[in-house]
Formats: sequence, structure tokens, C-alpha cells
Amino acid sequence: MTENANSKELVPVEKAEDNSKATENANPPVRVEEGAAKAAKDQVVAIEENNNKINNMSAAEKPRQGKHLAGLSTVLTFILSLPILASVVWLFYMRNYECESLLRLPKLQFGIGIGLIAIFVISNGFVFLRARFPMPGLLVVMVPLLVMLTMGLALVGAYKMESRSIVGSPMWLKSKIYDDDIWNDIETCLYDNGACRDLVFRSLTVKSYSFPSTKLSYLEHGCCRPPTTCGMVYVNATYWEKRRRTVDGSYPYDADCDLWENDPNVMCYNCNSCKRGFYLTLKSKWWKLGIFLFFMALLLIVSHLLLFFATMLERFHF
Repeated sequence: MTENANSKELVPVEKAEDNSKATENANPPVRVEEGAAKAAKDQVVAIEENNNKINNMSAAEKPRQGKHLAGLSTVLTFILSLPILASVVWLFYMRNYECESLLRLPKLQFGIGIGLIAIFVISNGFVFLRARFPMPGLLVVMVPLLVMLTMGLALVGAYKMESRSIVGSPMWLKSKIYDDDIWNDIETCLYDNGACRDLVFRSLTVKSYSFPSTKLSYLEHGCCRPPTTCGMVYVNATYWEKRRRTVDGSYPYDADCDLWENDPNVMCYNCNSCKRGFYLTLKSKWWKLGIFLFFMALLLIVSHLLLFFATMLERFHF
């Protein structure tokens, strides 16, 4: 009886131990979960710290990039302004073409030189004061640059008929030179200044067969020799043999063929070709100046805009 009772008491103890083991297997230890959670949390913190470092580095690099860009733009703008100073020297010391003063062009040349000096000063003033007055400085420098750009377009004849009233433009030059009253004064001036004298001296050593290949200026070609359409035969610089006008019109004479005289005092000063030669001489000079003004103004406008944006980038850390 006693042994049966003991055996009955042992059975529940064994069952209790089995139940506790089953419970432990069903529920893992809390420490393992806490370790995994802590590791995940540490990983998140590490990622956030890494992102913060990257953001701080990029924020620190932005002003540095702005400084570099502003420095490059400053140097570029200053270098681009140097040709303006060189052109001022060229305008002030360049010899005027013969009889150009009759059209008041030297005054225009002097005025453009003064204007370019002002643009040089304003442009470099903005470069050195950009940090204090970025927006007002940009507006101040853009006004003369736009005027310079417009003047350059006018001198190259971009405005067609509208440029007739702009001194130095191709249409203005043509209207003045082809005016008979003005041309009489120009013709006298050309003769007094010996426009063909240099060609006469050079032709002393030139053979008749090589004269057609001699390089002549616009003025010499128009005023110091008959038009090529006249078909005259070269003897020397002041004497050309006229051909008889043929009935079949082999040599298409124009009015200038009859105006040519084998006289050093006359030659072709009365010819339309002389007017054209004088016009092309002046047009070439002022056209080149117009091209220079246009491209320099365009380059300076672009460089000043870049400098302005670089200043804003440096100031506000975009």
C-alpha cells in the first residue's frame, strides 16, 4: 500500500518538470530579445550619426564652393576688362584716316574712348564691391554694358534704316559721303593730303604687267586708278590709255570712265568709285570697332551675371 502511494506521488512531480521544460521551450528568454532590440537601436543611431556627418560636410562644402566660384568669376571679369583698357589706348593714339574730321568722327572716337574708361572703372568697381552691394552693383554695371552692346550693333549696321541717324553707322556714313556738298569738301581734302601720292612713288619701280597684282587700299583703288570695267591700259600710275568705246559694248563703260583724267590733280577724285573707296575705308574701321564693342559687352554681361550668382551662392549657402 505504501509503495503504491509513493509511486502515485512521483508521477505528478515528473509531470510538473515536463510542463516547466515545455514552457521554457515555448517562451524564449527575454534577454535574447532585449539584446536584439539594443543591437537594432545601436544600428539606427549609427546610421543617423553617419547621415548627420554627411549633411554637415555638404553644408560646409557649399560656402567653400561658392567662394571658389566667386574667385574664378572675379578673375575672369577682371581679365575680360583689360582689352577695354587696351582699346582706349588704341582709340586715343590711333591716326585718323584722311579727311575723317570733316564728318566729326574723331569726336565720336574720343567720346567712345571716354565711355570705355567709365565702363572699365564701373566694371572693376563692381568686382571689388560685390560683397557689399550685389544687386545695386549689378544694376549699375548692366546699364553702361547694354549701352555699349547697342552701340556695337549700331556700328556694324544691325539696325538697317534706323541706324541712318546714328553717327558712325554704315547708313550714316553712306548718306554723308554721297552727299554732293559734303563730298566736294572731302574731295578737296583728299587732293590736299595727297591721297594718291604714295601710290605714285610705289609705282615707279612697278612694271606695267605686275601693276594689276599690286595690293591697293580701298581709297587708292577708287580714287587713284580708273575702274577696272573701263578696260584702260596701264602705262604708269598717273597715265592710263583709254580704249575706244566699241559699238558691241565689249567694255561696259560707266560714268567714271569719262571722269578719269590723266592728270595728277584730277585722276578719279570726281568718280563714284572714289566715294565708294572712301566709304569702305571708314566703314571697315568703324565696323571693326562695332564688332569689338558688341562682343566685349556680351562677354562682360555674362561674366558679371556669373559673378552675381556666385556672390549669392556664397552669401546664402544655397
